[in-house]
Amino acid sequence: MKGQHQKTVRALLGSVREYKKPSLLCPVFVVLEVLMEDLVPGVMGLMIDKGMSGGSIGYILKIGAVLLVMSMMALVFGILAGTNAARASAGMARNLRKDMFHHIQEFSFSNIDRFSPSSLVTRLTTDITNVQNAYQMVIRIAIRGPIMLCFALIMAMGISRELSTIFFIVLPILAAGLFYIVIKAHPYFEAVFKRYDVLNRVVQENLNAIRVVKAYVREPYEIEKFRHISQEVFYQFKYAEKIVAWNSPLMQFCMYNCILLVSGLGARLIVGSRMTTGELTSMIIYAVQILSSLMMLSMVFVMVIMARSSAERIVEVLDEKSSLADPEH
Repeated sequence: MKGQHQKTVRALLGSVREYKKPSLLCPVFVVLEVLMEDLVPGVMGLMIDKGMSGGSIGYILKIGAVLLVMSMMALVFGILAGTNAARASAGMARNLRKDMFHHIQEFSFSNIDRFSPSSLVTRLTTDITNVQNAYQMVIRIAIRGPIMLCFALIMAMGISRELSTIFFIVLPILAAGLFYIVIKAHPYFEAVFKRYDVLNRVVQENLNAIRVVKAYVREPYEIEKFRHISQEVFYQFKYAEKIVAWNSPLMQFCMYNCILLVSGLGARLIVGSRMTTGELTSMIIYAVQILSSLMMLSMVFVMVIMARSSAERIVEVLDEKSSLADPEH
């Protein structure tokens, strides 16, 4: 199974080709963007402790200017990361669609019958779009999430190791919940794309034989056939989305409880003069960043779940060998 996944990834990455540069530039800009964002809470803590508490207007203005520059840099790096991610994913999808189309042109009738024309249409459109969206999220969000998580944890531990233990308690609970969602949702997404093939086939057959359908007054039969397969697609998607919908409440539950624990324990540390108000403010922001990074990763997981089945179906077409052979001379 692991070898099959690696083969699928290698086959898809082979379509990146001339878009390797934006694919590599995107993570670089993401790292710089995250670095700026993670330095902002620490600088804000200094401004609260030394500027506002001390009543130094000059210090506040100086730190405010630094924050403004850092925010602008984060904005610029974010725009560059998004632009390169869009260019790389759209280019990869274009190449992948081109590779599939030219490969299908070599198929014999038996190869086409093996997949069915409706299935090939689905793989050239819906499946490639799913892979394109997943690739864009992987080279941007999947890089941003872990890096923000690591940076925020390091900065939080530098402020207070005692409060940082809260994160190490919450993170395994959240990770286990996300893993359960991924495992349970994947079979439903895998099944729904097979029903998509049938849905496309029903529509294609009805359009190709529209004159016969009208001549023999078969409209009620065709409508019922379409309604039946459409209902199957609806139910498969409903069950899949029901499982994935647990992602948001799980994230919010962990995030709000984490903020409450940090605020409660941090207030006691401030009373005991073991923490300043600025440090507690920074800790709360880092808590939000840590859990937000996990929310980003959960979004990537959901997209990858959907794209995994699509990727396997695409590679299945690319690996198909035509039964047509050149005659021996």
